[in-house]
Amino acid sequence: MSNPSIVTPPLAPRVCLVAITRHGAAQAARLAVDLPDAAICTSAKFAAAFSDVTNTVRAYDGALRDEIAPLFANYDQIVFFVSLGAVVRLIAPHLRSKDEDPGVIVVDDAGQYVIPVLSGHVGGANEWSERIADLIGAAPVLTTASDVGRTIPVDILGRHLGWRVEAPKINITRVSAHVVNGEPIAFVQEAGSPDWWTRPTPLPDTIHRFARFEDVDLDKHAAVLWVTHADVPQERWDALHERLVVYRPPQDDAA
Repeated sequence: MSNPSIVTPPLAPRVCLVAITRHGAAQAARLAVDLPDAAICTSAKFAAAFSDVTNTVRAYDGALRDEIAPLFANYDQIVFFVSLGAVVRLIAPHLRSKDEDPGVIVVDDAGQYVIPVLSGHVGGANEWSERIADLIGAAPVLTTASDVGRTIPVDILGRHLGWRVEAPKINITRVSAHVVNGEPIAFVQEAGSPDWWTRPTPLPDTIHRFARFEDVDLDKHAAVLWVTHADVPQERWDALHERLVVYRPPQDDAA
């Protein structure tokens, strides 16, 4: 297989809460109690709101736009208590790709909604939005198709179990489309923990499970998700042309 994309599980995320208004700072200070390892970035005018928390606080005197580059460089999740439109304009010059950009999350000034804006899947913003929403009693606003449809997130499946994704990026894109469009998908698990499905809803009936690759009728399935330790020959990648994604569990895991 030529130039596969390998996605490795991330380390513990570095989180920063960003607030520039009185209400935003008050909300961020309350959230900081539940996220003691998160850093704080706030306008110096409202730094006093964080006097009772143990979090690291950066109080800046200039413009927030001057803080964005270091925030992107130093954090994996950036939670803005700032309006969505302002955040979009602030981060636009710094965007690179979903494999490099941090997760960006917006909490509205009333604390009613938590919105993942950037890097929802690979960057983890969707997962963190749900976590933050639960902590502050807000509603997470997810727009990623696999999350809304409660189906398999092809790009991060099994990440919580240490699985690595192995496939060209075009395969991940094509197979993700087949999954969210409700086409029949073969899920072959020859290795790894069986506890990979973590959603509260049942596995969609378009996902058909198999114990061996050889049991799959490839003519009846739009794509194959294959969890295995086996070598995948180039001929198989070629035969399945953009329809195959492979997952590599840790070697000591057993199905």
